[in-house]
Amino acid sequence: MIEVGKPAPAFTLQNQDGKEVSLAGLRGRWVVLYFYPKDDTPGCTKEACEFTAGIADFEKLDAVILGCSPDDAASHGKFIAKYDLQVQLLSDPAHAAMEAYGAWGEKVLYGRRSVGVIRSTTLIDPAGNVAHHWKKVRAAGHAGHVAARLAALRG
Repeated sequence: MIEVGKPAPAFTLQNQDGKEVSLAGLRGRWVVLYFYPKDDTPGCTKEACEFTAGIADFEKLDAVILGCSPDDAASHGKFIAKYDLQVQLLSDPAHAAMEAYGAWGEKVLYGRRSVGVIRSTTLIDPAGNVAHHWKKVRAAGHAGHVAARLAALRG
């Protein structure tokens, strides 16, 4: 379970280039880890494009943005190229990181229950601890909320 102030679950996943990205390798930086269901779908595209639009603000705050979905590296690469995204996208086909972060489970969409990715975000501080956790988010406007929270936490 994700708890503010507690260590964030460790992960090592492949990014869009097939390179491994680990939480341990990002120590010393703020990490925005957002989970989304599928590349190149309306809500996921909106969210990724909003994070990209705000990338300069996140960089000023020394934060790296990582999106994570079950899609493979090739799918991520096409998604990034199509929308000129400036964020890294991680592949979690086994849902291990998603489960550790509470981003995989039962959800209700249009009255139908299913199991899948729960759109959520975890903000991780430079020491590797959870600084803030959004359990369920709406894609539109979310990047701005994350940037504002990060700015507030950094003082």
